Amino acid sequence: TSNLCLPRPFDYSQKSAVLVPVAALGVGGMLLCWLRSGRKMKTIDMGDGWWGAGERPPKGKEDTSIRPFKIETSDKEIEDLHQRLDRFRFTPHVEGAAFHYGFNSSYLRKVVDYWRNQFDWRKQVEVLNKYPHFHTTIEGIDIHFIHVKPSYVPHGKAVRPLLMVHGWPGSFYEFYKIIPLLTEPAKHGLNEGDVVFEVICPSIPGYAFSEASHQKGFDSIATARIFHKLMNRLGFKEYYLQGGDWGSRITTNMAQMLPQSVKGLHLNLVFISTQGLGKMIRTMLGAYVPWLVGFSREDVRRFYPFMQKNIYEVLRESGYLHIQATKPDTAGCGLNDSPVGLAAYIMEKFSTWTDKSFRNKDDGGLESKYSLDELLTNVMIYWVTSSIVSSMRYYKENFSKDPRIHDRVSVHVPTGIAAFPQEIVHVPRVWTKNVYKNIVTYTYMPRGGHFAAFEEPKLLAHDIMQFVRKVEQL
Repeated sequence: TSNLCLPRPFDYSQKSAVLVPVAALGVGGMLLCWLRSGRKMKTIDMGDGWWGAGERPPKGKEDTSIRPFKIETSDKEIEDLHQRLDRFRFTPHVEGAAFHYGFNSSYLRKVVDYWRNQFDWRKQVEVLNKYPHFHTTIEGIDIHFIHVKPSYVPHGKAVRPLLMVHGWPGSFYEFYKIIPLLTEPAKHGLNEGDVVFEVICPSIPGYAFSEASHQKGFDSIATARIFHKLMNRLGFKEYYLQGGDWGSRITTNMAQMLPQSVKGLHLNLVFISTQGLGKMIRTMLGAYVPWLVGFSREDVRRFYPFMQKNIYEVLRESGYLHIQATKPDTAGCGLNDSPVGLAAYIMEKFSTWTDKSFRNKDDGGLESKYSLDELLTNVMIYWVTSSIVSSMRYYKENFSKDPRIHDRVSVHVPTGIAAFPQEIVHVPRVWTKNVYKNIVTYTYMPRGGHFAAFEEPKLLAHDIMQFVRKVEQL
């Protein structure tokens, strides 16, 4: 580290003849150390990978075509689902449980009844196919993505490519409500058409219709590289990125890997290490003298009481994470075999991660923000692709690596952060600057939680546009 290069303090009575060269040597040494450390830490090495089954084909023999893809279903698939739903074994919950023990089984009974008798998967497949889907093979696995271009572009206006990345337990479907707002903003009263996007939403490998890695070690850095290759294959030299949940980590890695390709990075969740004595002291001081540690009034409101909001709440909500980061295949096989188990496991997150107070409601508050058709469509994407186990494995692959690599490399591309009040954890603006060195916008959003694009598409779209406007003016 650079402090090893600092010159030792010396006696001021020494002659200036000794002082000047020593000082020059010390400053030079510090500068050299700083330059070397800067060069080392500037970017994440892009590297390369092969995640397919068997041996990698010789260079030039890999299929780089982009193939149109359509989601399909069959009578057999629907019949199998119905038979499994008919065999649902009900477990009575304790009185007054609401969602404190997990998914309330009486409400689950209602969900299963709706799923079996009213939910129309064929109709939802048509909804999913309303945007163009594609497959392309990168590093040995098939990558699925949707690519939506604006139907109308005002004269003289540039269309900006925007890659949007989902997380767990979401999917590309989370973006279906926000896509029209970004590709046809004028039609939805969002602006005068000065910022128009074409939107690319890939499925993380191992999720939905993207093939899972056949090899160990597939993490967010490998995903970042694959998504850069995808954008490159689509002909984009520069593009904007947006993400929450795993999408935040992946797009941050993309900005750390190839900053010259990333015009701007917009996040609705920030991962920042809160370890260390300095952070602990600032946390303690922030409760009493927030201005001293750079906390705003809103930071204080969202951050304290600290133990309640950052320890107990996180522990209460992160049991799944420990399982998935250690033994994902064990828990996953039960979810892959039972549609009801899968729905309870996934939809419970859409309750408490949308609003923590929903734990107190018998129906988990689910239908106050989403429709059952929307929630079950997301579950069905996991069900029909058998992707729950591989999606859970992503935690193991990422948590088995040294997490500090993500904080050691600063992000210098223009960054916009939308801080939603019901997000699982709040990161004060002053802390985000430790990693994101060029924050152009930081917005305390008025409402909304973890699944921002799915829950508050208009709020998020507006914030993305405000951010891009500012970046374009830089």
